[in-house]
Amino acid sequence: MANTNLKEAKAAKNDEFYTQFHDIEIEMNAYLEYDPDVFRGKTVLLPCDDPEWSNFTRYFAAKFDELGLKKLISTSYAPDAKKMKLLAEPSLFEMEAPQFDPKKAQTKGKIFILDKDITNDGRVNIEDLQWEYLEGDGDFRSKEVTKLRDEADFIVTNPPFSLFREFLAWIIEADKKFIIIGNMNAITYKEAFPLIKDNKMWLGYSIHSGDREFEVPNEYPLAAAGWRIDENGRKFIRVKGVRWFTNIDHGRRHQPLALMTMADNLRFSKHKELKGKTAYDHYDNYDAIEVPFTDAIPSDYDGVMGVPISFLELRVMKYFEILGITKTWYGSASKVYPEQIQVDRHGKETKVTKLNDGAVLLHSEVPQNETYYMVDGKYYTQVYARVLIKHIRS
Repeated sequence: MANTNLKEAKAAKNDEFYTQFHDIEIEMNAYLEYDPDVFRGKTVLLPCDDPEWSNFTRYFAAKFDELGLKKLISTSYAPDAKKMKLLAEPSLFEMEAPQFDPKKAQTKGKIFILDKDITNDGRVNIEDLQWEYLEGDGDFRSKEVTKLRDEADFIVTNPPFSLFREFLAWIIEADKKFIIIGNMNAITYKEAFPLIKDNKMWLGYSIHSGDREFEVPNEYPLAAAGWRIDENGRKFIRVKGVRWFTNIDHGRRHQPLALMTMADNLRFSKHKELKGKTAYDHYDNYDAIEVPFTDAIPSDYDGVMGVPISFLELRVMKYFEILGITKTWYGSASKVYPEQIQVDRHGKETKVTKLNDGAVLLHSEVPQNETYYMVDGKYYTQVYARVLIKHIRS
C-alpha cells in the first residue's frame, strides 16, 4: 500500500517527498482568506527546500508581490548529506551560474534569497532569485541555518519525515509561526501533543482524509501500489495520513459542529457501532466514554469523552477542552494491567504488555472477529489512540 512506502522511507531515511504546487496553494489560500495580510511585510524561511525540485519556493516566489513579502529565504541540503543520493551531477541551473564551484557542489548546501527586483522588470519573482553556497551542508540544525530561522517570521516546508520531532522542536524553540507537513500520527508524539493541548499548534485547513501525491527522486524505489510516472518521466507516490501542522489561524477552526444528543445518536446514528446500543461504552482504564466517530460526540454529555485523533481537524477551542491523550507517556490511565495474553483473529496467542498503551474496553464475552486480550480470566479490547475532551459550557 502507499503508506508502506512512507514506513519504508522513515526506516531508511529516504525523505525526499516533494509537495505538489496545488496542495501548497490551497493551504496558503486558507490563511489568506482568514487574514489577507498574514504574510505582508514578513520574512519566510523555507528550510529543507531546493527550488530546483521543490514547489514551496516556486509558490512564494510567484506570489511575492501579491503577498507583500519582505524577504524569501530557501535552504537546501548538500547532495552528499542526503541519505538517498539524488544527483550524480550538479543541475544545469547550478552549472550555468557564475558562482558554480564543482568542489562545493556535492558537499555544500545552498541558500536562495529573494528580496528585490534585480531584473528591473517591475516585479519580484523567481527570476530575481539569487543563490550561493552555504558554509555547511544545509542541515537545519546547523548554526548558519538556525541563524536564518531566527531572522524569519514564518517557517514553511515539508521537513524530512524521520526528523519531524527534531524539526518541530527546532521551530518551537525560536517561537516562530509555521506551516509544515507531517504524518497524522505525530499528534500522539509527546513532543507534539502538549502543543495541541495548550492551543499552541493545530492541524491545517486543507488535508482531512485519504492520501496525497508527492513527487519523488528518480532513484526512489517504486515498490508499492500507489505510484505513477508522468509523461515527462517524473515519479510520484501516494502517501496516506499526511497533514498540515500550524500555529496560524484559519477559518475552519471557528466552525461549530452539528451534533446530536446521546439519545439521538443511539437511536439514529449512521454508524452500526452505535445505532441500537443502550449506552456508549465506558473505558476500563480511563474515566471516559468511547466515542468512535467525531460526528457521534453527544451534544448533551458533560463528562469526559475519548474521540479519534481526527477530531482535531474540526476542533474549535471555544466549544471543547482537551484534557489528555490515551498514550502511556501521558500518564493519565487509572490502572495498569499485568502481562496479557493477546489472541488475534486467527486464535494465535502471544504474551504481551500492549494493553497499557491506550484506552481499553472490558467485555463480558469473548470478542468476535477482532484481536482481544485476556487478563485474569477477563476479556479486553483496545481502541486506537483517543484524545480526551469535554464540552465547554458557557
